[in-house]
Amino acid sequence: MNALLTTMGTQGTATSASGGSMTTTFITFGLIILIFYFLIIRPQKKRDKETKNMLASMKKGDKVVSIGGIRGTVVMVKEATVVIKVDDNTRLEFSKNAIAQILDRKADGATSAKAQKSEAKKETVEAPAKKKKGAAKSAKAEPVEDAVVVEESAADEETTTEKKETK
Repeated sequence: MNALLTTMGTQGTATSASGGSMTTTFITFGLIILIFYFLIIRPQKKRDKETKNMLASMKKGDKVVSIGGIRGTVVMVKEATVVIKVDDNTRLEFSKNAIAQILDRKADGATSAKAQKSEAKKETVEAPAKKKKGAAKSAKAEPVEDAVVVEESAADEETTTEKKETK
């Protein structure tokens, strides 16, 4: 009877141990799948999306490089292909997927946007009026273009006041 109980007892513990190892196996495989997703699948999807957006935004006048290393200027964009001017009289037709990167966007759209941003950032600062002996302050101030406006933070003001006090 004792032999029967001991064999039944060992079978019960073996069953629970195999259930525990099955759980760790599933957890291990789950972790491996997560690692593959974040290291391989997700970055590849991101690159594919960026490439698709680049090819969709390609237009006439852009300078491009093909996957074979041929450089040229886009002359015509069709639905599935692109005609590229390589030399004065040489034009090649490539599949859109054969374009590796766009080197230089068409100048007119990009330059005008940059110029508008730089003009918006310019500030005009009025120069202080010069005082003359015996004369009243001038109400008019001269505008100064391309002046640099420096703003001091509270910490900088404290250090300058400390320096003045020590002198």
